[in-house]
Amino acid sequence: MKSLLLVTGLAICCTVSAREGELTRISPEALAGAAKLRDEAAADPVAYAFVADLTTQIGPRLAGGDNDQRARDWVVARFKALGFDKVWTEPVTYPKWVRRGEHASIVAPYPQSLAVLALGGSPATPRGGLSGQVVAFKDFPALKAATAENVKGKIVYIGYRMHAARDGHDYGPATTGRTAGPALAARLGAKAFVLRSAGTDDNRLAHTGITQFSANDAKIPAAALSNPDADLLERMLAEGKPVTLKLDLDCGIEGQYTGANVIGQINGSEHPDELVAIGGHLDSWDPGTGAIDDGAGVAIAAGAAHLISTLPQRPKRSIRVIAFANEEAGMFGDRAYGAAHQNEVARHVLGAESDFGAAPIWRMSSQVKPEALGAIDQMMQVLAPLGVERGGNGSAEGGDFGSMSAAGMAVLGLTQDGTRYFDWHHTANDTLDKIDAKELNQNVAVYAVFAYLAAQADGDFGSAPGAFSHAKEE
Repeated sequence: MKSLLLVTGLAICCTVSAREGELTRISPEALAGAAKLRDEAAADPVAYAFVADLTTQIGPRLAGGDNDQRARDWVVARFKALGFDKVWTEPVTYPKWVRRGEHASIVAPYPQSLAVLALGGSPATPRGGLSGQVVAFKDFPALKAATAENVKGKIVYIGYRMHAARDGHDYGPATTGRTAGPALAARLGAKAFVLRSAGTDDNRLAHTGITQFSANDAKIPAAALSNPDADLLERMLAEGKPVTLKLDLDCGIEGQYTGANVIGQINGSEHPDELVAIGGHLDSWDPGTGAIDDGAGVAIAAGAAHLISTLPQRPKRSIRVIAFANEEAGMFGDRAYGAAHQNEVARHVLGAESDFGAAPIWRMSSQVKPEALGAIDQMMQVLAPLGVERGGNGSAEGGDFGSMSAAGMAVLGLTQDGTRYFDWHHTANDTLDKIDAKELNQNVAVYAVFAYLAAQADGDFGSAPGAFSHAKEE
């Protein structure tokens, strides 16, 4: 088997070497066909019907939860109904985390109930809950500077306040405290952890999300407070009196679960083994119905592929749509797909994932070989009327194609307007009413245009084993 893989790898490397310096171009006929797809997408009903039916008929899709299998079966059936040439699943195994309930309150100096959600991966509190004095930090770096003397036996609170931005750049600092804060607090001897939600709203709804403990970490209960309740806690702390908080979480890991990535494909007419890959993640957090995160992403990809499939002639290369499993708890679907397809990087000509809501796409960045930048500029000719701006090359992130991108797959970053996304993200407010059908169809148009043009392009975009390991530029 090793010798076969070596021969295969050498064949791929030789193919790639022969392509170095080859310019990638798109024909005028393909550009005209893409413009027609763009215009037809404006009134296409497929994507909105997809996300509306998914959120209505299935609802929340917590990885490993009651709706996990139902959601996968639903997507398999919908992909088949949309006329995809091939539909299949690939297994994904991960720890199964369950949420049964949560409560929190301030005990002293002024008793108040709090709106709270356990963080994914959190263990439960002891039966009946736990109480402790709150020690507050403005952000994660402040907690990193703390000592065990300050923290031991207390409940750590991080109060980083996230601000809205079109590109969502403030999510990083906000979510660092959520993902890494509980483990650090545990190492310092804290008995529990709470934080201001990683969200930009003023609703009394907490934002959940994953937290991460290593195998060797002590694990403590961890939860997020709604922003108004974080304000309330901070006002009490500002008085200088000790604040005692009670936290009661019923949640935790219950063994391993095997789910699946769901994959549908439109076969290419000339090079069916070469493919353009698009998709989103099927799982969601459980308070809402997973409309913007990320039912919309799967719907956009499915809608774009279906639109391409209605053309009189199929594109040269295949279009593959992937509904990834369990992105929320640690990119498990991404990693499983990367492991299963690591020897097929060169076949994945170009890819992009939608996972930032359903507002209009305003920027297209890329990670492609220099010789393909002319083709990216040609795509922009068709996309510019949709309000899409050109981003940099070498700056695109793979999302659920991250493992494949790290292995050398060329990718695009198609950035939606995230100004309001973090008002609803990971909350009970992640529901269908947050999606505007016309804006959703702008996304479908962008994905249909790029996927079709990449499938029709003469030449490749640079996908090859290790192709972009040194590729980050301006």
